[in-house]
Amino acid sequence: MADRFPRLPPSGIKVIVVGAGFAGLAAAIECDRKGHSVTLLEKVDDMDEITRIGDIISFDPNGSVAFERWPGVVDAMEAIARQTTWLDLYHHEGKFVTRQSFAHEKAWGRRINGHRGQLHNIIYKHAVARGIDIRLGQRVEDYFETDDPPQAGVILSTGERLSGDIVIAAEGVRSRGRKIVLGFDENPKSSGYAVYRAWYPADRIIDNPKIRHLVANGDTHQGFIGPDIHFLASSIKNGTEVNWVFTHIDDGNIEESWQFPGKPEEALTYLGGWCDVVHELVKSTPPGRLIDHKLVYRDPLPTFVSPRARIVLIGDSAHPFLPTSIQGASQSIEDGVVLASCLELSGRADIPRATRAYEKLRYDRVHRAQAQGPKTRERWHKADWSKVWKNPEMIHLPRETWLLNFDAEKDAYDRYEEVVAASKTSEAKL
Repeated sequence: MADRFPRLPPSGIKVIVVGAGFAGLAAAIECDRKGHSVTLLEKVDDMDEITRIGDIISFDPNGSVAFERWPGVVDAMEAIARQTTWLDLYHHEGKFVTRQSFAHEKAWGRRINGHRGQLHNIIYKHAVARGIDIRLGQRVEDYFETDDPPQAGVILSTGERLSGDIVIAAEGVRSRGRKIVLGFDENPKSSGYAVYRAWYPADRIIDNPKIRHLVANGDTHQGFIGPDIHFLASSIKNGTEVNWVFTHIDDGNIEESWQFPGKPEEALTYLGGWCDVVHELVKSTPPGRLIDHKLVYRDPLPTFVSPRARIVLIGDSAHPFLPTSIQGASQSIEDGVVLASCLELSGRADIPRATRAYEKLRYDRVHRAQAQGPKTRERWHKADWSKVWKNPEMIHLPRETWLLNFDAEKDAYDRYEEVVAASKTSEAKL
C-alpha cells in the first residue's frame, strides 16, 4: 500500500473533514498524502446518490495538477472526459460567431471536462483505496473548539462528539461550519439567476437531422448567446452522451434545491426566438434527466477561519462560485492542497499558524478568481452585437495565465514562511 500511495511519515495531526464533495475529498486525500490522520464524515448513506447525479464539470490545469499526484486518478478521468480543445460560439438565432481554442493550455496542464458524478466517483474510489476513514450517514449538527485541551470537533445528529486537532468544513454553500466562523447564522442569497441542466444518451438525437451533427463525429462543444441567457451544449465519450445547460434570470419559480426536477416544456418558455439546435436539444431530453435550480451565493467572508483557528472553511463553504467562472471545482481542489501543506509545515504544535497561513495564501487569489463569474456572465448576457460582429473575440472566455498556470502546492511551499512572518508583524502592531 505504501508503494502504491506514497505519503509522508505520520505527522500526529488528527483531521476531521465534513463533507465528501470535491473539496472534502481533495482535503482528505491531500492530508493523507502529508501523513495526517483523517476522518471524513458524509451525511449521505450511499455515495451512489451523489456520484450518479450531475452534468458537466470542469477542472482547469490549476486543479488537475493535484490529480497528477494521486496515482491513477487523472488517467481514469481523461478516459471519460470530453475530447475537445475548442469552444464554438453562436448567436442565439443560430449564426456562427467565433471559435475559441484552448490548445495552448496543454503547456499548463490538463483540462478535464466530464460528468460531475462520474469524475466525483473516481476521486471517491481513490480515497477509499487509500484507506481513508470514511464514515457515511453521519450528519453534523454543530461544531466546537476548545483551548484546554486545544482541539476542535463536531456534534453528530446522534449526539456523539468527535474531536481532533482541526476540523475542515466542506459541506457546501449551506455549511453549518460558517456559523462558528462568522459568529451568526447567515442564509444563502439568490444570485438573480437560475439554471437548467440535462445529461442523456446520444441515441436520443442521433436520428434528428437538426442536431445529429453534434454527436455524429465525436465530441463537440458549443455555446449560444442571447439576451440574459447563455446556453452551453456538448457531446462527450466520443459523441455517445449529450449534456446541455443554460442560465437565465431567476423568476422565483423554484425552491433553493440543486436537484429540483425540471420539465423541458418549461425550459422552452425561456427560449423563444432561439435557434432549432437549442430547441431540439431541450425537446430531446428524456423524463427525469433535467434539473432546475437556483444559483445561490454568499457575500465574501471576512475570514475562512474560526476564532480559535481550528475550524476552517474550504470550497463552497468559504467561497461559492458561479458556473461562468469555470473555476469553482479547481479552486476547491486548491483549497485542500494548500491546507494540507500548511499543516505539514506548521506541525501539530501550531495548528492555528497553519490555518491562518492557509487563509493568507488563499484569500486574495480565490476572490480574484470568483470575480471572473459575474464578468463572464455580463460579457455574454449583455453583449453589444454591433461590436461583437466586428470583434468576435470579445465574447471569448477569459483564460488568464495567473489563474490557470498555477501549482497550489508549490505556491504554498514557496510562500508559507513569508505569510507567517507577515502575520506575526501584523499581530505585533496591534
